[in-house]
Amino acid sequence: MDILVSTLVLVLKALSLVCDVFTFVPYFIIQRPDKVRRRSARIKAKPVSGKPSDPWRSVDVPPTGLTTSIFSECKTLDDLFVRACHLYSSQPCLGTRDIISEAEEHQSNGKVFKKLVLGRYRWETYEEVSTRINNFGNGLIALGHKPRSRLAIFAETRAEWMISAQACFRNNFPVVTLYATLGIDAIIHGIRETEVSVVITSFELLPKFQDVLPKTPKVSHLIVMGCNRAKLIEAHLKMPNEITVLSMQEVEVIGARPEHKNHVRDKPKVDDVAVIMYTSGSTGLPKGVVISHRNLMCGTSGQIQRIPSLGENDAYVGYLPLAHVLELSAEVSCIAMGTRIGYSSPTTLTDKSTKIKKGSTGDVSELKPTLVAAVPVILDRIYKNVWEKVNSSSLVKRTLFKFAYDYKYKHMLAGFDTPLCNKIVFKSVTDLLGGRVRLMLSGGAPLSGTTQRFMNICFCCPVGQGYGLTETCGAGTVVEFSDLTTGRVGAPLICCEIRLRDWVEGNYTTENKPYPQGEVLIGGDNIAVGYYNSPEKTAEDFITIDRVRYFCTGDIGQFEEDGCLRIIDRKKDLVKLQHGEYVSLAQVETVLKMCPLVEQICVVADNLESNIVALVVPNEAQLLAVAKKVGVDEQDLRKICKNRSVVASVLKELTNHGLKSKLQRMEIPASITLLSEPWMPDSGLVTDAFKLKRKVLEEHFRSEITAMYGSGA
Repeated sequence: MDILVSTLVLVLKALSLVCDVFTFVPYFIIQRPDKVRRRSARIKAKPVSGKPSDPWRSVDVPPTGLTTSIFSECKTLDDLFVRACHLYSSQPCLGTRDIISEAEEHQSNGKVFKKLVLGRYRWETYEEVSTRINNFGNGLIALGHKPRSRLAIFAETRAEWMISAQACFRNNFPVVTLYATLGIDAIIHGIRETEVSVVITSFELLPKFQDVLPKTPKVSHLIVMGCNRAKLIEAHLKMPNEITVLSMQEVEVIGARPEHKNHVRDKPKVDDVAVIMYTSGSTGLPKGVVISHRNLMCGTSGQIQRIPSLGENDAYVGYLPLAHVLELSAEVSCIAMGTRIGYSSPTTLTDKSTKIKKGSTGDVSELKPTLVAAVPVILDRIYKNVWEKVNSSSLVKRTLFKFAYDYKYKHMLAGFDTPLCNKIVFKSVTDLLGGRVRLMLSGGAPLSGTTQRFMNICFCCPVGQGYGLTETCGAGTVVEFSDLTTGRVGAPLICCEIRLRDWVEGNYTTENKPYPQGEVLIGGDNIAVGYYNSPEKTAEDFITIDRVRYFCTGDIGQFEEDGCLRIIDRKKDLVKLQHGEYVSLAQVETVLKMCPLVEQICVVADNLESNIVALVVPNEAQLLAVAKKVGVDEQDLRKICKNRSVVASVLKELTNHGLKSKLQRMEIPASITLLSEPWMPDSGLVTDAFKLKRKVLEEHFRSEITAMYGSGA
């Protein structure tokens, strides 16, 4: 077998050498790798006065200063949409797939999955969407909703979400956004705190309001997407008598009546509140971040500048939560530039997604998007699934893929592309997302360099990271797509600046060598107004320096020689162990989650202990393989996770992976607990972006953590 592999590799090396010799000159002329390397290595940001402790700005900031709007004539989000309608009126704007059929599929473990067959994308033009926005806004006014009165949207990502939000932007109704996966208590908290009287939701989420409405007495109207009057009646849901429940369709019909078409609009001003966005909250109840039109306009101006050639020829797949600033700002940016948005969901995204019936197409196969945004947990999952498929394929295919991967990696660093490898080896991978993706952007959490490099190579397009927070309207940094490096979040956008503030306790200062380090403070007009109804927390996290408003992120970063930022730590995730060593929990998790056995992991540290421990949700297929290897003949995941031999074998694998990845001994868990149930957003254990709610997890699994430390960890 080894001889066969060696022979195959030698043949591939010989063929690649011949190919390189014959293609070097034409590829050099066409691809200009020298220019590619220069663009990658160029200086991208500098401190304004040359001192590392000064604010850092992109070298592309215009002479007039930090940008505040994409187009000078547009001051509000409605201005942006009106301009887009004028330019792209007959172009497709928002697309949705209709359900052709549904079927129930019974699994061997007794679970039942609903499977869908979906139709083609049905598109509404910019002009048609604008008409719906006008009608819906007029309908809300006819129902008695007043300017500057708050309105909540609690729904999954869909075209009606964006239409509802744009109607609110047009009529100066501040939008309160709530994640569709929030628990009942968090929904009640957001609605009660902001005192909304109108809630827009989806038919699928409507049953939750049987528990919510009795505890939210100020709500008078419930407007439901995705249904008509007949469907509402058929649902037989018990709602309080004083609540008016209408379909969105009915509200649009009301707004289209002649007597409601000529309402005098109270157009929003630049500093009016556009959104109160409830963060998914990694600690405690979610906080409402107050965001003005100025803030969002500023943030999108920076983001658009970093996306080359964004325009009418692009198609964007919208499937991340619109209640998250990453998705909202991405879709606002796309609409502003005439890009069509095809709506999807994590359960219908690809041909292999859980709700897609075998033999039918997922959304990306139908849409063939050119732009994709993702969170790291999705990209990590793709990375593991592809490698799992490669490693289970025939010896020839496995050897060819790994050779092509290494070959392309070497040429990519030299500034070359590899068209033959792309077409012969990686086409099946690119087809997973429709085959036309030209740019991918990851945000919401740190993306490992390993996954980023894999996506760059196998999906044959640049994959960049962005860094921002709800409090900064998602704007902070975005990697230039010409940058060949990985593991960094890029230079500041042209709409903001970044300071590093010394954190002496953690030994992070701007005087550190070779790179200045410190807590990341992001400043500019993209910084939110503050937290709703929380002046103390606002004063704590938002500060003004030299007349610039900054948000204190709590993340630790360093600026490298080309002006790009690397996030290296987080203040809250740094724990001192019993003997004085610091451990960065998030860094350890980033390394260990790349182990094939790990699906999700939460590392736990106690400053009264000398070791760390970990809660691990294992990959099911990998865990079954481990069980078989150690002689455990069992299919019940819960029983496998409690088997001592299996736990010991997984810990050994995790330890070996950590040591190979250069973790210190103290950074490797001394004990682990395997958990059979994955942590989903609706469990309350992770956010909608799948970031860990560390304190909630530690409290939820307190007995398991105590047992791990009690076992002599």
